[in-house]
Formats: sequence, structure tokens, C-alpha cells
Amino acid sequence: QIQFVESGGGLVQPGASTSLYCTASPSNANIVLMGWYRQAPGKDREMVATLNTHGTRAYADSVKGRFTIFAPVANNTVILQMKNLQPDDTGVYLCYAEHRTKVSGMWYSEDKWGSGTQVTVSS
Repeated sequence: QIQFVESGGGLVQPGASTSLYCTASPSNANIVLMGWYRQAPGKDREMVATLNTHGTRAYADSVKGRFTIFAPVANNTVILQMKNLQPDDTGVYLCYAEHRTKVSGMWYSEDKWGSGTQVTVSS
């Protein structure tokens, strides 16, 4: 079973910066992509940023140039640096992992989700 430890976020003022941290365990889990999604009140869950094992990054258009996702040395850990936060960035940020498993010789992908951490951008 994949488990997540998420931290960071909280209440920040418009224009401020903060970071979100996510570690998935166990460290030897076959995770091929990690990232962050967000769920705002009354809106669909949307992808914010992802990073795969090849180093390819993807960002929502609304956060390009402001958010950066990267992985430190630790396995299955991603950090999302968020700058110039705006009220529209408010929401619950959920850590995501694409977990690959091999069953009877076949590879399968599973979507795994953390419980989320709240980011509120308000003055």
C-alpha cells in the first residue's frame, strides 16, 4: 500500500510564496510519476504540476512561471515551490502518484492520492 506524508501550505497573503512537500512510502515503491492536484470549492479537481522519472515536468497554464516542481535526492519525494500566490490558487492540494505494479507478467498503473493539505491565499 502506498502511503503519503504531505506538509506545507496554510494561510498565505497574495503575492507571497510557500512550498508543499510530499513523500510516498515505501521508498522502493515503483512510482513513475508524482505531482500535485488541487481541489477548489465548487470546481473540478485539476492538475497543478507533475514530474516523472524521466525528469519531464508538466504544469497547469495558470501556474506556469510561478510554480516549480522538483524532486530532491530522497526517493519518491516531490516539492512544489509556489511563488506569487493569488486567491485563485486557494484549494486543497493533493499529492498524486502513479504506481506501477506487475501482476502475472502484466504491468498495471494505479492512481494513488494523498489526503491533501489546505492552501488559502487571502489578505
